[in-house]
Amino acid sequence: MRGRKVAVWFAATALFVGIAVVLTGCGGSTATTGTDTGSTAAKPLKIALLLPETKTARYETQDKPLFEAKVKELAPDAEILYSNANQDATEQQSQADAALTNGANVLVLDPVDSASAASIVAKAAAQKVPVISYDRLILNAEVDYYVSFDNEKVGTLQGQALLDKLTADGNAGKTIVMINGSPTDNNATLFKKGAHSILDGKVKIGAEYDTPDWSPDKAQTEMDQAITKLGKNGFVGVLAANDGTGGGAIAAMKGAGIDPTTRPTTGQDAELAAIQRILLGEQYMTVYKAIKLEAEAAAELAVSLAKGEAVPSSMQLSAVNNGTKDVDSVLLAPVAVMKDNIKDTVVADGFWTAAQIMTSPELETAGAAVGLQ
Repeated sequence: MRGRKVAVWFAATALFVGIAVVLTGCGGSTATTGTDTGSTAAKPLKIALLLPETKTARYETQDKPLFEAKVKELAPDAEILYSNANQDATEQQSQADAALTNGANVLVLDPVDSASAASIVAKAAAQKVPVISYDRLILNAEVDYYVSFDNEKVGTLQGQALLDKLTADGNAGKTIVMINGSPTDNNATLFKKGAHSILDGKVKIGAEYDTPDWSPDKAQTEMDQAITKLGKNGFVGVLAANDGTGGGAIAAMKGAGIDPTTRPTTGQDAELAAIQRILLGEQYMTVYKAIKLEAEAAAELAVSLAKGEAVPSSMQLSAVNNGTKDVDSVLLAPVAVMKDNIKDTVVADGFWTAAQIMTSPELETAGAAVGLQ
């Protein structure tokens, strides 16, 4: 009897092992070993890039393609969930919701409205999705990282360049017009703060405007109002917060019969049209921000966070307070660009080529005069 029981036990054991082997071969087992790669392939990363608007040319022509290229270099199989809110904060909320529903592992968010975007951060945090505040700081929120430029420094560069030019022209202490950026953009607040820190007490500000949506058309209307208020000869320069608002101010001056070469005007972003205006003397300066470095830093952070890895050790982080916390930040240095250093900045960096800039006989002549070829 004992031998029969043992035989039955061995037979049952053999049958169980056989079934287990068959099930394993069919993928029924979830057990792994140290060398098993697992039966389920890792899901591709999903990285959401949410940009604020299209009126500033840089977002579609520079930030988006540069960010996407770096992500693909670091994570070829990653899916990029891209949206542009066209300056609509409500639309950006919907786009962020869609990205989270679609399984985004990280949000890279350049907010339309720096304050209301806090609700996006809260929703992401509830799903344990990190948020990188890109270019513009999201206020009063538990943002994970911030990638941008020293934005107050942008304003000081603009203010100092304009003040130096006015002084050289014998116009120190005279009246200027200030055309600031969007009141919903925290960066615009910092640009304005930096500019005022240089100009206050050294010039008279005859008219000052905050420009909704950074709209060049609205900036042109504001400049029309300033000319009406001050008169064609009632101001000696224009502090414009970016190239779009500067272009609007210059268009208004031309429409009023004012030669813009006689009224130095600032800008920011080194847009192609602005670089061309600077060569022709219609715009005095712009602020160049190496968007490639900014976009690539954000991409590196996004891939690391999406993978659950540590931040690259090569990144130098500082702290910027957003009203809720000191946010770990990558801050890059802006550079003032005038006619005499176009070649050594935007062209040397490949931001624009000489061929892209010199698209007319007049621009070819002006470009050749500063060494472009």
